[in-house]
Order: sequence, then C-alpha cells, then structure tokens
Amino acid sequence: MIEKMIAKIKKTGAPIVVGLDPMLGYIPQNLLQKAFSEYGETLEGAAEAVWQFNKGIVDAVCDLVPAVKPQIAMYEQFGIPGLKAYKRTVDYCKEKDLVVIGDIKRGDIGSTSAAYAVGHLGRVQVGSQTFAPFDEDFATVNPYLGTDGVKPFIDVCKEHGKGLFILVKTSNPSSGEFQDRLIDGRPLYEWVGEKVDEWGREHMGKEYSYIGAVTGATYPEMGKTLRKLMPKTFFLVPGYGAQGAKGADLANFFNEDGLGAIVNSSRGIIAAYRQEAYAAFGEAGYAQASRKAVEDMAADIRQALQ
Repeated sequence: MIEKMIAKIKKTGAPIVVGLDPMLGYIPQNLLQKAFSEYGETLEGAAEAVWQFNKGIVDAVCDLVPAVKPQIAMYEQFGIPGLKAYKRTVDYCKEKDLVVIGDIKRGDIGSTSAAYAVGHLGRVQVGSQTFAPFDEDFATVNPYLGTDGVKPFIDVCKEHGKGLFILVKTSNPSSGEFQDRLIDGRPLYEWVGEKVDEWGREHMGKEYSYIGAVTGATYPEMGKTLRKLMPKTFFLVPGYGAQGAKGADLANFFNEDGLGAIVNSSRGIIAAYRQEAYAAFGEAGYAQASRKAVEDMAADIRQALQ
C-alpha cells in the first residue's frame, strides 16, 4: 500500500492527506436539516449528515489528493450510527481510489492489539467465512506499550499488505511533557523514532517502509532530526493550517527525493468555507471551498520544497 500512496503522490503532485474529522458545527445547515427531516434529531440523523458532508468533500477533492484520514473519534461520538458512517466513508473513499489512513490511535498488548489490527487492517474469521471489518489501508498506533503493542499490528500488515503510522513526535502543545523528556541525554521521541526505524525494516517496500511515523509540522527542527534517524520511514505530518504550521515549516520532513512525507490538514480543508479566504463560496459551496483550500495548500507545499 505504501507503493500506491507514493505513486499517487507523484501523480497528483500533492503530498496531502485530507483529515475527514467532521463536527456537526462544520456541516452546512441545509445538509443538517435534510438529514434531520429524514431521521429526526437523533444519532442516526447526525450520522447521515456526517456521511453526506464527507461525500461532498470527497467528490470535490478526490482527483487532487492521494489520501484521506478519517478520525474515528468524530464518528464514535455518535455511537453505532456514527461507526456505520465511518465505514461508509472508508468504503466510498476506496471506491474513489484514495488511500485511507484510519486515525484510530490504538495501543494495547497481546490478543487485544491483534484484535484491533484484525478489525481495522486484516480479516476476521467467522465460521467458514472471513471478513474485512473496517478495511483501512493504514492505521495510526500509539507505541507507549512498546513492541508488545506494535508487533501484532505489524504481523497483520505484513499478511495483508497494509501499513501503520506510529506516534513519534505529535503536533499538540503539551506533547513535550513526555515526548521531550531526556533519557540518557536524548529526548524520548528520538528513542521512539529509532525503534520505529527498526520496526520498519521488518516490512519494507521498494524504497520506503510500510511502517511510518507521525511527526508534527509544529516542530520543524525536531522533524529534521527525525528525518535523519528514519531515512526510509514515511512521515504523516499533522499540524498544517489550523494548528499554525505553514509550507515553510515542512521542508525538513521530506527527503531529497521530494518524498518521505504526507501532510495532513483537517478543518483547514473540510471547514474551509468558514474561513475569510474562502467565505465567498458560502455554505452551499462548502465542497468547492475545500477544493480551493487543497489547491492552495498544494501550491504552498510545492513552493516550500523548491
């Protein structure tokens, strides 16, 4: 799957992943009203509005980007109907030939970790049948429990040609409370990065590993260090746009071949119509505002990498 993502990045010229992290507050009133008129102000109504909102954005940007990243919490908050909307979104994105990164941030050990991996990246046995429950292409994983928590995911990935993005240096302001702590004179995120590089060598593609790393764009100097520690690791880079990072902050996350990173933007794209720069599109044009935001982001990244 890493080869497909790289090929699509080269084709689109846009190392961008659109974060499909819908909140009801982002959804235009006409979509909400239509969903509520059919299902009422219920969990089912909220899930229908989310699905229709996602579909509009995916239709508008699918030819511009290689990948999407639905954040499962935004769907879980609506219970079982929300999870159905999540699955519907994953399936639709795959129909559009997009790489799907399931932002699930799971982390446990033993059979529990294996069950998470099977549910999201593998196939589960039910009697004489097997099923792919969620069937994302990549998943995000929290490595806090060490190899015991990560290896079951890698085993499933190797079996099914899937991949991971493991949290290394995240974009949030308080990430340094743990990730920057010094251990034998070096910050914890460097130790984790070295371990991700080690794990990644177990599941290599042609040039890059199927085992990637989450490295926040809000810390570009740390990204430079991690790039050296993980030369064959693809970085999933959050923090662009709404969290403050710009194209100029991104160069350190890429390799000299112009590859090695894919940059996430969530509300900066899916809620673009609420920004002053795209307000002219209005609520009715929310999807086209998202498309313009993707085009602007791609241009910003290209300029930064020149």
